[in-house]
Amino acid sequence: MKNWILGICALSGSLTALGQSISAGSITGNMEATFQYLNADSLIGATQPSEKGLLNSYMNVFYTNGKFKAGTRIESYLPRIQGYPNRFDGTGIGMRYAGYANDYIDITLGNFYEQFGSGISFRAYEDRNLGYDNAMDGVRLILRPIEGVQIKAIYGRQRYSFQGGKVIVSDGLTRGIDAQLRLNSFFHRMDSVGLDITLGGSFVSKYQADNNEEYILPENVGSYGGRFDIRFKKLTFNGEYIHKENDPSADNGYIYNSGHAALANLGYSKKGFGVMLSAKSVDNMSLRSDRTAGLQDLFINYLPAMNKTHTYNLVATLYPYATQPLGEIAYQGELLYNIPKGILGKYAVPINVNYSVAYMPNRSMNGIDITDSSRIMYKTSAFNMSDSLLWQDFNINATYKFNKNLYVIGSYYNIRINNDVSKITPDAHGIISTQIGVLELGWKINKKHNIRAEFQGLFNQKIYEKDADGTFKRVGDDKGNWATGVLEYTISPNWFFGIMDQFNYGNKDADLRLHYVTVSAGWIKESTRVTINYGKQRAGLFCVGGVCRFVPASNGLTLSVTHSF
Repeated sequence: MKNWILGICALSGSLTALGQSISAGSITGNMEATFQYLNADSLIGATQPSEKGLLNSYMNVFYTNGKFKAGTRIESYLPRIQGYPNRFDGTGIGMRYAGYANDYIDITLGNFYEQFGSGISFRAYEDRNLGYDNAMDGVRLILRPIEGVQIKAIYGRQRYSFQGGKVIVSDGLTRGIDAQLRLNSFFHRMDSVGLDITLGGSFVSKYQADNNEEYILPENVGSYGGRFDIRFKKLTFNGEYIHKENDPSADNGYIYNSGHAALANLGYSKKGFGVMLSAKSVDNMSLRSDRTAGLQDLFINYLPAMNKTHTYNLVATLYPYATQPLGEIAYQGELLYNIPKGILGKYAVPINVNYSVAYMPNRSMNGIDITDSSRIMYKTSAFNMSDSLLWQDFNINATYKFNKNLYVIGSYYNIRINNDVSKITPDAHGIISTQIGVLELGWKINKKHNIRAEFQGLFNQKIYEKDADGTFKRVGDDKGNWATGVLEYTISPNWFFGIMDQFNYGNKDADLRLHYVTVSAGWIKESTRVTINYGKQRAGLFCVGGVCRFVPASNGLTLSVTHSF
């Protein structure tokens, strides 16, 4: 009996000590639940699911205690909301990890997100708005052996789907290493002259067994390259180049060409003035851990969009541009200038001018035998551009403040997009050209009450096709002119209300001159946010950073609750 009592006391003491240790740590996290109730609407093509109600929800819980860290995420799709991949189903653990970190080592086992450089060689990330998650499941090691040196290594499989409450990973295995060196840590005099230089390089490979009966496929495919980041006073210059070995896949038709991706950015900024010039060259750079995957599934790398991210409804939703991993050469220039205060009024007037364009690469067939078993189908080089336009966007906006409580923003957009490549709308072929104007007004009534309004118009819409002689000829219109009105009313710090009407008033078919009206309301209390929306949404692409997902038409209610702790 004495031994039992001593054992219980010892166990009690151990648990008490453990509880005190755990209490010294911290627990943080966040949650979100989105519920939809949908109605059928034959005019806009909206259907009602058999369940009528749809639910996406998740909760992240992160624990840290000194140098130890751990976390998990519970996910639930009962069933998934519209627009999410059909492989999201059930309730279960969607992410879990444990790790240890100090000043010179950081190791994580389980799920992790990571990026090498700009991401064109490797990027594992999540965007819940897109329903995108390619988290790695394996091990990540970060070493900082000396000041200014950082080495990353990753090894694992990518998340592919969430079915029956379980994560399904890719058949392919992804491995990689990245090194970064900051020269200022070794040459301290560079700081005194305002010069900062960082160099980096990475190597990423994937393994997937060859189970193709028609071709002999490489089971190990590597990509490698380097990057630099130079900052001198108000000037910045950075770039990265990645070469990918031959990677026959469903994306490229199982050809054996190698691929490349190159990025370069040059910028200068000072008070009231800034300019940025960017360039990108991509060819055959679809890199997935499963060569048979499609859409946005299992990308190992990320190719950032070379165009401005738009937020106004008509600009962002009708003709968005998606990055083309099989090939594009793109350029972007942006100018920011503040007209000094006193010239046009009491306040400075910020003006932003942006231009971006993307073309197909110039691919030469000279000297290439397409019947050759090598299946090297063409030759090209970095920034070798053809005359086949993919995308063009010119936009300008200016902000004018009448006083500290009243402002107006005027914007103009001129967009051209190759619908044969981007496939934005099934009703058109060739180049779609359109112009959009936006006027935004904001009025701070008093300390708590604010009103914001938007008036948007999409007009002068045209479709062009290229003739045999290479000239473009107008062949018609897409869906005609559109107008959008937005009105928002905010009562700080807790309440907001809004209404939006997207109206296709220029549609040739009078029966399809529809109003897509949505009303919304929300309540905010500290880190809790509750929003409710009811109305219609047109079918189309939803894009973030050049990555897109198709969102079907819907008519119904959406309720969302978010909280952080």
